[in-house]
Amino acid sequence: MVIDPIILDIVNVGVILIAAYVVINVINYLIKKTSEKFDLEITVTQVLQEIVQYSIITIAVIIILNFLGINITGLVLSLGILGIAVGFAARDTLSNFISGLFVLGTKSFKVGDFIEVSGQMGTVTKMGFRITNMVTIDNKAITIPNSIFSTDPFINYTALDKRIVELEINIPYELNLEDIIKSLEERASTLNWVSSETEPKVIVKELSDLGVKVTLNVWTNNPWNVETYRSELAREIKRLLVNKND
Repeated sequence: MVIDPIILDIVNVGVILIAAYVVINVINYLIKKTSEKFDLEITVTQVLQEIVQYSIITIAVIIILNFLGINITGLVLSLGILGIAVGFAARDTLSNFISGLFVLGTKSFKVGDFIEVSGQMGTVTKMGFRITNMVTIDNKAITIPNSIFSTDPFINYTALDKRIVELEINIPYELNLEDIIKSLEERASTLNWVSSETEPKVIVKELSDLGVKVTLNVWTNNPWNVETYRSELAREIKRLLVNKND
């Protein structure tokens, strides 16, 4: 019985793809176990797994094309304008890869950090060698090319264990300013998330038509919950000011 060459080619291509899939999963499993054993950061693990995945996929595609008798070099050259576009895409990919290695090497941020870049803020959920995935406070998924981190300034809000919680407050003129400032600082210091290392501080900013504008600065050792703490602080201060007005 003679097997149709086309069917044989399909079977061989399928075998190559299945083999690539198995190899990717085996190596990723070994990387995960090794990372757990040596307590490597999840960021490093994800980057290594992504490098392995794309490397094996690339090798599999090359093997398939060669198996089918397609000359890769001749194919790219014959595509003309498309070949140029592929070149630009490869350049962008290389730029993203280098930027990803830079971020990884400098430990500028890691998975779980809350960062801001190009006007976007969110928690880093995955960092690959091409792109970084973030989730915003309102649960929006954002994809950032790694090359952005080498051209645009970015902020890591959770890089340090200590962070300030700022609250803008307007104190009516009819209230005693010094008394209110003292009360604000004392009330803020009673909150259980406030750092005991640095006392809350009120800074007078300016005089407005409605009263004296001040900023209440409170430090916390949990930088991941700053927005929650600011809301809690605002409710507490509102109750204080309402009682002072009565």
